[in-house]
Amino acid sequence: MRRLLPTIVAAYASLAATQTITPRTGWTVTADSFQPGNEARNVLDGNTGSIWHTQYSPTNAALPHAITIDMKKIINVNGLTYLPRQDASLNGNIGQHKIETTPFTTTPARYVRLTAQTEAGGRGPWTSAAEINILSAAAYTAPATSKGVWGATLDFPIVPAAAAVLQGSGRVLLWSSYRAYDFGGGSGSGTTETASLLSLPWPKPLEGYAKNLLVYDPATGTVSRRVVTNTQHDMFCPGISLDAGGRIFVTGGNDAPKTSIYDSNANTWTAAPNMKIARGYQSSATLSNGNIFTIGGSWSGGRGNKNGEVWNAATNTWSLLPGCPVAPMLTADAQGIFRSDNHGWLFGWKSGSVFQAGPSKAMNWYTATGTGAQKPAGLRGNDPDSMNGNAIMYDAVNGKILTVGGAPNYQDNDATSNAHVVTIGSPGTTASVAAVGSMANRRAFHNSVVLPDGKVLVTGGEVRPVPFSDAGAVLTPELFNPATSSFSTVNPEAVPRTYHSWSLLLPDATVISGGGGLCGSCSTNHPNAQIFSPAYLFNADGSKAARPVINSVSATSVAVGTTMTVTTNSAVTSWSLVRYASVTHSVNTDQRRVPLRPEATNGNTYTLRIPSDSGVALPGSWMLYAMTAQGVPSISKTITIRVS
Repeated sequence: MRRLLPTIVAAYASLAATQTITPRTGWTVTADSFQPGNEARNVLDGNTGSIWHTQYSPTNAALPHAITIDMKKIINVNGLTYLPRQDASLNGNIGQHKIETTPFTTTPARYVRLTAQTEAGGRGPWTSAAEINILSAAAYTAPATSKGVWGATLDFPIVPAAAAVLQGSGRVLLWSSYRAYDFGGGSGSGTTETASLLSLPWPKPLEGYAKNLLVYDPATGTVSRRVVTNTQHDMFCPGISLDAGGRIFVTGGNDAPKTSIYDSNANTWTAAPNMKIARGYQSSATLSNGNIFTIGGSWSGGRGNKNGEVWNAATNTWSLLPGCPVAPMLTADAQGIFRSDNHGWLFGWKSGSVFQAGPSKAMNWYTATGTGAQKPAGLRGNDPDSMNGNAIMYDAVNGKILTVGGAPNYQDNDATSNAHVVTIGSPGTTASVAAVGSMANRRAFHNSVVLPDGKVLVTGGEVRPVPFSDAGAVLTPELFNPATSSFSTVNPEAVPRTYHSWSLLLPDATVISGGGGLCGSCSTNHPNAQIFSPAYLFNADGSKAARPVINSVSATSVAVGTTMTVTTNSAVTSWSLVRYASVTHSVNTDQRRVPLRPEATNGNTYTLRIPSDSGVALPGSWMLYAMTAQGVPSISKTITIRVS
């Protein structure tokens, strides 16, 4: 959780009755910068005459500056006091700032970080402090596990605006732009920084991280970085898809014509041919034949006529699809074409087709073979244009898609709480649309994740979309239950997740939710994430539920229509495949869930059949989950479904 205080409490005056200055015995402190003789440890020494001061010789260290206190145990933090330097100088007195604690799902915390964003008098890039104390309270009530539990805030040295889960390892690839805290205005720098796994302790000062792509490893809590220049691609505001080999396929954005591919097995980034049409804010979708379709994207690379094109996986070439015009899927946005072709809700489907469920109220079918074709699929009920809303295929076997929220315009008008279930069948036919119970909150800029049991977790967003603002942020997620066609609320997140936020399902059936901001020195940058453990991971008494274990799988690479034999350590009653996913700007065209029913059962050995249509079970990497009668999921096994 990040708590922005209107002011830092100066010295120790006017403490509330519930606030106590916490003894600092044994505490340690680190900072991103210090001037020799003015080390960070001085803020804990009890001497108001000594100070911490950031480096000013031989060169000035630039703002922002962060100082992190390790209290060595969890305490119930409810405030911080800051004593400015007490000598005649004002240099380094903190102006704008943010205060973070980690873990930060609730008030209890072990670590506290104070980040100075400006110097109070604008005299220079310095930060200083004489003493820092932490205030605490005696009481704390833990959240009910029946509504899920949010874990520790995970701090990153960037504001990640895009994310993808890496096949097999479960690590999360994150990136922002060519700058760590700013998107660069769409000019295109030719550079994005990436990461390779290092054994870095967490939390870690931000020193040395000027670049913008990371890998986070949930298993170890480590973050690592690596600079990628060989593709000459600033991958902010791109289209993202996971290809048939599980590689991360990134198109356009700040460097609008570019295509880059990340292979997590080889840990390599390679440049693919440029698209025929330069794009940013477009969407893309992996097809049943393993090719990748893209459409829209007038945020960069020129405005208008961003018609469809397709990447051929076999030949590594792009081809225009003159029969796939963007015009039928445009919204009536107040900002015109700059916004109206953004962030399409695309689903690869049968026979090389693509279903476009939104954000326009008009839905469409696109055929991404030959020279392409387009056909209307009907209106999404009474739903208006729903820019920055979500669409989630929670049951691909039955063609079920949940759509939630969004707003008629990209920004500056109220979002809706609308929810619909769209059901698709044969390509080219009119989709069936049914309104379901509305969400408790209006949302745009939110994210939605399908869980192994088919429920959908909706996180973040704001009631009235305004880029780079947390006004009206919705902290309480909601869970859609297909069995009842209704939503229920879960425990709140600690950090606003609005514009440029994201969320993803992890292989252990938890959900990571992070990011938001990426606006330079603004107050709404959120360089962090939290992991949510849904209620299905807990017993009624709050203890952790015993999880089934998938002991073996007969084949980890399968074709559609074939079977695999799976053994578990205990009885399970249901199975599902959930595709590995990527996300940026609330768009996740990769995720989909395929429920599986055993064809045969022999004790704890099960025979599972993959759906016979590669438009339902798209080629690529999937997470296989087993679930008990109580709904407790296993940790997944990675299954690759080959191109038919």
